[in-house]
Amino acid sequence: MAAVSNLASRKETEELSREWRSWIAENLMLGSHPASLLPVLQQAGIGEALARREVELALHSPYLAGAARLSNRLAKRDWVIDIGRKLNRLRAPDIARCHRLSGQQFLQDYYCTSQPVIITGMLDDWPARRLWSPAYFREHYGQREVEVQFGREADSQYEMNSIAHKRSMAFGDYASLVDSSGITNDFYMTANNNSRNRQALRELWDDIGQLPEYLRQDGERAGFLWFGPAGTITPFHHDLTNNFMAQVAGRKRVRIMAACEVARVYNQRHCFTPVDGREIDLQRYPLMRDVQVRECVLEPGEILFLPVGCWHFVEALDISLTVAFTNFRWDNDFYSSYPPNHDF
Repeated sequence: MAAVSNLASRKETEELSREWRSWIAENLMLGSHPASLLPVLQQAGIGEALARREVELALHSPYLAGAARLSNRLAKRDWVIDIGRKLNRLRAPDIARCHRLSGQQFLQDYYCTSQPVIITGMLDDWPARRLWSPAYFREHYGQREVEVQFGREADSQYEMNSIAHKRSMAFGDYASLVDSSGITNDFYMTANNNSRNRQALRELWDDIGQLPEYLRQDGERAGFLWFGPAGTITPFHHDLTNNFMAQVAGRKRVRIMAACEVARVYNQRHCFTPVDGREIDLQRYPLMRDVQVRECVLEPGEILFLPVGCWHFVEALDISLTVAFTNFRWDNDFYSSYPPNHDF
């Protein structure tokens, strides 16, 4: 009898692991019926009495009640976002092209409403449009040392791991590589290389305009250079600011999803999603079936406005030269309020 009594006493004082308690709490928060949790716990070798006790403790926990109140507030925010998402889908899927759009019209119709737009006719007088090419770079800046992203094709997470892919080389050698390599995503000069390359290629900024209709004119010339072969891929992600893509040479295919689609794009880390923009796998990512994906081909001489938070995928169709800008005349500070923990 003493052995039986000791066993019963042990059972009464037994506790679940932290992982199982988290599992119970998460499933209750997701709306699972408490009784549906018991068979799962018992199949894992947890006694019925202990399982029932832990589920009851969770149901009456003030911590879980507090989390439920927070969940309700977040659900209300999701409801508001979903209203915007449904209304956004009423727009035509085509991205508007506007010739020499005025600053005021751009502000009212696109910047304030977070809608993408392609602006034409604003780069016609840029010297870069007629000068920039791999041959021009070799001739005038060939010995300058620049930084480039390399080894991207061997790393499926190359965008998140961009720091590990930095390499220095002569700009002329890089230009020759771009010129001769055909279609590849293995190397690319991107905005992540800007801090090193701006000084090395400082004269290039004299070849671009500064678009005073839309951008501030309060210091040194702004812009981020993107230069690479046909086939470079920037996977779906969102920026933390509004962004201009000014296409100097070559074409780029761009796929865009509105920021309000965030709940359906499987965003689990920082500003990235594992969804492949080249071919969206609806079996693996079924929520994407209900997402509006807009697409355009950005031609040389055009500017694409990418609203803050919108998800975009970019593929170079030719050898491509792009200058990006974020120094808008209007408030563009959204990074300050961005969640500090980038792992979720």
